Amino acid sequence: MAKADKADTIAELKEKFSQSDAAVLTEYRGLTVANLKDLRRSLGADASYAVAKNTLTRIAAKEAGVEGLDEQLTGPTAVAFISGDVATVAKGLRDFANDNPLLVIKGGVMDGKVLDADTVKKLADLESREVLLAKLAGGMKASMSNAVALFAAPLSQTARVLGALETKAGEDPSIIGGAGTPAAGVQEHDNAEDSATGAADAAEVTTDAASNDASNN
Repeated sequence: MAKADKADTIAELKEKFSQSDAAVLTEYRGLTVANLKDLRRSLGADASYAVAKNTLTRIAAKEAGVEGLDEQLTGPTAVAFISGDVATVAKGLRDFANDNPLLVIKGGVMDGKVLDADTVKKLADLESREVLLAKLAGGMKASMSNAVALFAAPLSQTARVLGALETKAGEDPSIIGGAGTPAAGVQEHDNAEDSATGAADAAEVTTDAASNDASNN
């Protein structure tokens, strides 16, 4: 390969390492051209499958800030660069490898962290992005419905309790401060007792109103 071609390949691989959400390294020894075509098709639009020399891939990875792939860059290597749903692409690689044992998953890198082969296969067990988003949306909808019910009940109870307190205050002005100024000594003590009694009655009304509202709801 000419020096200019090598530089172009390294630049292209570096860009893929930098812009991809993840990359999975595989060994394709023994696979035919038709097999590789089927593999690329099985990965879908979220990934591209590139065959490159290990030395160029190693240089490109390091220039992109990816370290730790040297052990995986042995033997014939092709890289699946994933730009999209990592779980879906990992499933495609795993399923293809199950049907075509000549494809060997070596490992990969995601978010700057090197993954071994077992970790890549575990990614294939994750639910797809669409499924996770659907579950998240369903959970948010249920939470919103619960929140509406939660806020609606206390508001109804509060309105009834305030109404009961207003009625009680009309019957006993001392609940909201009363009218006039109490005399000193015994009269002040008597008014304090009256206020305490009024507050206790109000508390009973509050409890009854809340209980009735809970029963009605």
